[in-house]
Amino acid sequence: MTLVRLLPLLLTLILLLPSTLRSDSGAQVWVLPIQGVIGPATSELLLNTLEDAANANVELLVLAMDTPGGLDSAMREMIQGILASPVPVAGYVSPPGARAASAGTYLLYACHIAAMAPATNLGAATPVALSPGASPATPNPTEGEAPAQAPSNEQSMRNKVVNDAVAYIRGLAELRGRNVEWAERAVREGASLSAVDALEQGVVDMMAGDLVALVAALDGHRVGERSLTTAGASVVTIEPGWRHNLLQALTNPNVALLLLMLGFYGLVLEFYSPGVGLPAIVGGISLLLGLYALNLLPINLAGAGLMLLGLALMVTEAFLPSFGLFGIGGVVAFLAGALLLMDTDVPELQLAMPLVSAVAVASALFTILVLRMALRSRNQVVVTGVQTLVGKRVAVDERLRSQGMVELGGELWQARCEGEITGSSATVVAVEGLTLVLADKENNHDG
Repeated sequence: MTLVRLLPLLLTLILLLPSTLRSDSGAQVWVLPIQGVIGPATSELLLNTLEDAANANVELLVLAMDTPGGLDSAMREMIQGILASPVPVAGYVSPPGARAASAGTYLLYACHIAAMAPATNLGAATPVALSPGASPATPNPTEGEAPAQAPSNEQSMRNKVVNDAVAYIRGLAELRGRNVEWAERAVREGASLSAVDALEQGVVDMMAGDLVALVAALDGHRVGERSLTTAGASVVTIEPGWRHNLLQALTNPNVALLLLMLGFYGLVLEFYSPGVGLPAIVGGISLLLGLYALNLLPINLAGAGLMLLGLALMVTEAFLPSFGLFGIGGVVAFLAGALLLMDTDVPELQLAMPLVSAVAVASALFTILVLRMALRSRNQVVVTGVQTLVGKRVAVDERLRSQGMVELGGELWQARCEGEITGSSATVVAVEGLTLVLADKENNHDG
């Protein structure tokens, strides 16, 4: 009888329980920061996170974006991963003051949900110039307008790149039901929008002041045939591991250049002083890491070839001194190669000129040092080889007369005489192969 009376009370308590307890089904929302330049490290991090999120049956993956853009190849890998992901992905430009420029705009268009925090912006998605003097895309002539002069090869290539980028972002906009016209303007004209304008023009789906507000606003939001359940879900921020941090550091062109130079000079030092071991170990590891980094970066083969030629010429100067000819040519080739090395106009992926200049100056000083050592060695007395035997005194005994042999430094040598030897010793005046040439100079020490 008591249980029957308590039943209505229990039902009332269940209905009044907070939603965080009623709907606690273990749902998780993962947050992955996408910050800085988009490159191979960022692409690998996102693809691995998408795979882990699918295995963990995550409710939603939020990309907290603040990026100036990056490499086209890495961006396309990331977009392919987002489009194939069974886990809904929300692109969220945050915190206030952040941006999703260039490649970040494409990523935001690719996400199932696009959101922005106040005081953020996106756009400026025009592909960077293929060369410093590249011209903008040539527009197609309108109906009734005489066709313009045929574009040059450079303009044609530029048009192809821009048109490809336009078709790509238009496809993403049509897939997600967002503003197609503005997407094309972002590519052709480099247009940008603030968060408020982006929401008004249908470029993004919503604005949210912070991550908590975004997660709350997405509860019940439909992604295809799926309705998100984010109320009460635990929010987990994905912290990049040591591998990502290492890859991010290695794919910095300046770090890659320093590793290559450290490896080069380490191996050269080991060649000069064989047996030390440490320069070879440090140089070998640095060289391999630098080459791995270059494999991930968009490099110009001509620039890489010039840098290798410059290093080879400086090594040649070290081993075969040419009084500066090889050394100066090597420094010039190295500088030219460093300027051409990176095959991209993304500012964050360019070599820092102060660093290139410092490396070039260090290489020039190294070449000058080797040259001075070579010039100084020309005036030094020979201390090794058979020529050091010239001027030595040897004892003359019966072995010279009977066998043509003398003893010098504990060794028996073939010997022949120039003129008559009257004393008990003789002087080595020349070395012919394995034969000592002796002369009687006992009475001419000062001559």
